[in-house]
Amino acid sequence: MLEAQFYFLSDQYYLDFPDDKLMKNKDMIDGSPYKRPCFFTFPDSKIPDIYWIVPISSQYEKFKRVEQDKIKKYGRCNTIRFGTVLGRNTAFLIQNMCPATNKYLTPYIDKNDCPIRIDNRVAADVIKNARDVLAMAKRGAKVIFPDVFKIYRGLEQQ
Repeated sequence: MLEAQFYFLSDQYYLDFPDDKLMKNKDMIDGSPYKRPCFFTFPDSKIPDIYWIVPISSQYEKFKRVEQDKIKKYGRCNTIRFGTVLGRNTAFLIQNMCPATNKYLTPYIDKNDCPIRIDNRVAADVIKNARDVLAMAKRGAKVIFPDVFKIYRGLEQQ
């Protein structure tokens, strides 16, 4: 798996790990599936075959406002980070991250079969903050929406 790359999550993941807090795999427009969320991935520190996947959103302004609200309330915000993907401002939603394995991931590639990647500085910022948020969640903080530890245990058993 390449570093600082993006992936899509398979439909099977949602069947194997049902959780209503996971970002939905497809938007429905006029009754037809339209798009899937794209995920930035990085390996777990203990089991490198498990990846933490962080969804991205093009709703930059919306999540800038959410970030500002969290900063006002808590003094900081490390559950949402920002960067540029394909020349567009993007929000990295650490609060919605979850674990997955290669079995459930499909690379996001461009029309030239090249993987979509991001700047290593953005990747490092997202990974650092995601690891901090995971540590907080392990201590019992409700900072990640899906039940990531239940999913993680299921992946370990596979």
